[in-house]
Amino acid sequence: MGILDKINTPEDVKKLNLDELKGLSKELREQIISVTSNNGGHLASNLGIVETMIALYNNFDFAKDKIIFDVGHQCYAHKILSGRKDYFHTIRTDGGLSGFPDRAESEYDAFGAGHAGTSISAGLGYCTARDKAGEDYYVIVVVGDGALANGLNLEALSATNSKPNKLIVILNDNGMSISKNKNGFYRYVSKNTIRRSYVRGKRGLRKIFGSSFITRALAGFRNFIKNLIKHNDYFESHGFKYVGVVDGNNLKEINKVMARLRYASSNKAVFLHVKTTKGKGFEQAEEHADMYHGVGANLKNESGDFSSALGEKLNSLIEKDNKIVAITAGMKDGTGLVCVEKAYPKNFYDVGIAEEFAVTYAAGMAAGGLKPVVAMYSTFLQRAYDQVMHDVCLQNLPVVFCLDRSGVVGKDGKTHQGVFDFSFLTHVPNLRILAPSNVNEFKDALEYAIELNAPVVIRYPKNSIEEREVLPYKDALWEKITDGDKLTVLAVGPRMLDIAKKFAQEVDGVRVICARTVKPLCEKTLDEISNLPVITLEENSVIGGFGSLVNGYYLQKGYFTKVINLGIKDDFVRHGSVDKQLKENGLTVENLKEQTKSLLGEV
Repeated sequence: MGILDKINTPEDVKKLNLDELKGLSKELREQIISVTSNNGGHLASNLGIVETMIALYNNFDFAKDKIIFDVGHQCYAHKILSGRKDYFHTIRTDGGLSGFPDRAESEYDAFGAGHAGTSISAGLGYCTARDKAGEDYYVIVVVGDGALANGLNLEALSATNSKPNKLIVILNDNGMSISKNKNGFYRYVSKNTIRRSYVRGKRGLRKIFGSSFITRALAGFRNFIKNLIKHNDYFESHGFKYVGVVDGNNLKEINKVMARLRYASSNKAVFLHVKTTKGKGFEQAEEHADMYHGVGANLKNESGDFSSALGEKLNSLIEKDNKIVAITAGMKDGTGLVCVEKAYPKNFYDVGIAEEFAVTYAAGMAAGGLKPVVAMYSTFLQRAYDQVMHDVCLQNLPVVFCLDRSGVVGKDGKTHQGVFDFSFLTHVPNLRILAPSNVNEFKDALEYAIELNAPVVIRYPKNSIEEREVLPYKDALWEKITDGDKLTVLAVGPRMLDIAKKFAQEVDGVRVICARTVKPLCEKTLDEISNLPVITLEENSVIGGFGSLVNGYYLQKGYFTKVINLGIKDDFVRHGSVDKQLKENGLTVENLKEQTKSLLGEV
């Protein structure tokens, strides 16, 4: 019988001695590696935080106390220890546990989080609600993978120079966001209490005086020296007692620190700086933490077709035009820009988890004469909506946005679905939106977008379906794939085009058009097909998406064209297989057949 078998409730962790807690950390890692190997998921971050999470559960009562994660993907050990171990094997599967904290899933998930930067603000909000209600519990915020430098977190830190009691902010410092962290603020935080002068000073005291009362008496002097070493004490000046740097993978040490902080935070909010090893306990993940940040089944690193194409195409374009630069927000691996960094390091910029900064930074570059290409996932651009509108499009600056992982994203679930970008971008003046249907089309779209010298979004999922010869964008906005005399299907993106083509193979008289641009619409094509019923297909919210633009065009022109819009329903899409997500939203050949009966008056 393993130690993990004894853990049925969070309180069971408190019954274990130190050796048993160490055994528990080993078994937790084995469980995380085993399940992630089957289901895919976030591996390296979860391996690194195991001891810190055990120490938290050994010293706090999360039936009452609140733990808030930032970023949410470091929550696997928390899920296992909070009574969900028997269901952990279902994580990220249809109907199983979410890969992120989810308030609807468990009372132990105090705040949902997939994106970064939300935790400290939410923690402060919890403290305000607690104090106003006269309640008594601890609020623990766990910030990981470079999220501290996100603008929202910095706003929360600096909003007031006083912080509530029983608030503990833990910086899980593993030196990484997804890739290696290069953020200046992060470097400052990491450096100040692990500088050679500080560490040598502490070692010198121990060497001379050992563990005697003299060493303890010199604690005040040591802290004085510590403050002299620092240029300024950022966290102390913002209402925290700063504690660090603590070895978050040393269970004995971190457990003692947590016990002390439980009492110390009763008088003042605490900022605990914990140093951990991303990928701890799994050699490959320790050596290549970026590659093992998020993995597929069998722990394989899955790179998307479009991502690879972006890096390759950008390198060929930069070779011809040195004004082209690539920017990403802590996601050079996922967006395919690693090869750009290697080939043209002076044309590559990783700003960390700071999407708002990335967009306005690109706007400044464009105003100064460069040709910036900003690559990030669709779901993350949501955080920079105002910057896209105000800083780029209002000034009509030539910034190209490459939005990877658009459409439904499968196992990552509700927080990561890229199904809202059409809805929050199509109404922005000066902005053009391209939706290539395969890699060849994407490469042409990128070159075309840069040549437009205007704000452009290129939107694509992780993988292509099939390759074919394509028309250059400069020759045609949309492309007719099949001809028919009964109805027209306007399909946006690889998956929708694939469904439309299969539908046309099974039903006679279907004209399929690949709608390669969402804004502007191809008005010439819309006029030509206005005499037949139309079905629009898109992996975007049906509210405010591509179909809405088609409806608006026909209404404005006074056409009486019958139109049915198929897309993502007015709901957040849960984690599961892509096929299931599409089916639940009616994006299937079968539903197209049903809609056709209605359009053609057969029902």
